[in-house]
Amino acid sequence: MPNIFSISRIAVAIFLAGALGAASAQDAGRDPGKDSRQQPSRSEPRDNGKGVLRLLPADAVSNHSIALGNNKLDYTATAGTLAFYDQSGEQSAAVFYTAYVAKNAPPNRPLTFVFNGGPGAASAFLHLGLVGPRVLDLGPQSHDAARAELRDNPDTWLAFTDLVLIDPVGTGWSRAAKTDDAKNFWNVRSDADAMAKAISLYVSHNNRTASPKFLLGESYGGFRAAKTARALQRDQGIAINGIVMLSPLLEGWLTFGDDSSALHAALRLPSLAAAELERKNAFTPEALAAAEKFAMTDYLTTLAAKPPQGAAGDAFYQKVAQVTGMPLETVKKSGGFISDDYIKGLRAADGKIVSRYDAGFAVDDPFPEQSSSRGSDPVLDGVSRAYGGAFASYARNELGFKTDITYALLASDVTGGWDWKGGRYQAGSEEDLRTLLAFSPSFRLLIAHGTSDMVTPYGMTRYILDHMPALGPPGRAQLKLYRGGHMVYLDPASRKAFSADAAAFYRGAE
Repeated sequence: MPNIFSISRIAVAIFLAGALGAASAQDAGRDPGKDSRQQPSRSEPRDNGKGVLRLLPADAVSNHSIALGNNKLDYTATAGTLAFYDQSGEQSAAVFYTAYVAKNAPPNRPLTFVFNGGPGAASAFLHLGLVGPRVLDLGPQSHDAARAELRDNPDTWLAFTDLVLIDPVGTGWSRAAKTDDAKNFWNVRSDADAMAKAISLYVSHNNRTASPKFLLGESYGGFRAAKTARALQRDQGIAINGIVMLSPLLEGWLTFGDDSSALHAALRLPSLAAAELERKNAFTPEALAAAEKFAMTDYLTTLAAKPPQGAAGDAFYQKVAQVTGMPLETVKKSGGFISDDYIKGLRAADGKIVSRYDAGFAVDDPFPEQSSSRGSDPVLDGVSRAYGGAFASYARNELGFKTDITYALLASDVTGGWDWKGGRYQAGSEEDLRTLLAFSPSFRLLIAHGTSDMVTPYGMTRYILDHMPALGPPGRAQLKLYRGGHMVYLDPASRKAFSADAAAFYRGAE
């Protein structure tokens, strides 16, 4: 696989984005006799003028129910689009969204806007992986795309908040009216402005001004959430009550730091340690804390100094190999620094490779004769592509949204054409978070990470939070860790725990 930090593969190898999603897939099997859903409303494609927007149908509205414990929750689902217009009054884009609204709910029920990252990813990952009323079951080990099946989600966030899942322009079924104009949406500022506009349109069209409002973003979507919250405040006059981030990019200088940086290596080491503890069935919070202490003390100071020699060097390299599970010779060759050698080296003795997205997940190495780790990722390419086809089938057959436009789970043209406006190393959201916490007394932040994620290691988020000033009472900015990788919801137990913590976070914002 190309280097994780290469320009052309940034979304593919850095942020959760899944794989290129096909527009069709076999419908996930479901017993019609057990389905309480009413037939969705159906409409002919709307006349949105010339171009691809003609192929988008009118909004599809349907009624459903789901059993949550001993209770039944009735809700309305809407799969549709929000229209953007330019200064001439012509439609410039259509933004696809899916909304779930509980029936007979109190007027102050929270409303959460959800998006993924990439840049270039559609919202199907969080939709069918975590928050929606339907979840994609990927088999007994949660990593078998060929056994993917939709089921009711017992941990749906619809239990405590209404949901609006949004696909940025160029992803999912969101499209610019003119192909050449799509790139106008593909930069940090215009992306945040567009998401803020979509949120404002939904709020006004559905009379939800009084609802407490939250944002949920995964990977680059966490970065996007911070930028969107500021854009909502600045341009739309809408204040956000809280943000939930999953495996977020926060600061480009950390995420994209080079492998020769002692700090960068030290902040990545605990995630490798977590994977090694999982392999040895020795994972405990205490064992992980010991690895964290080593990373930020002896490991960091040794890497920052002149390379150790003799007996001291041997002891240091042996300790790094023990903590990370890396072969001793590989550790010595790299001088103790954490590089992408772990992909091939971590489980080389077993003839396996591990995933950047979850260093605890290993599969047989398809190219054992190659020394390089370049190639497909076991999680990214082996698992996540199932979400695109599953969502296209679900939207058509259960939500009634029927279109011939391809559902773009990960749009490579968006990824390749993204403008970071100053470079990805300069991209940052810490300033936005500090301002939100300082200027909005009721604003709260919850950040969740998988312990063995090497794409956006949790140590980097902890470092940023630890160096922010104390703004308001303790607990306004929380970091929660779960077993697993970048997509913690692949593990049912972690999905359940994260959802429970999110519910408590929402209760705390009341």
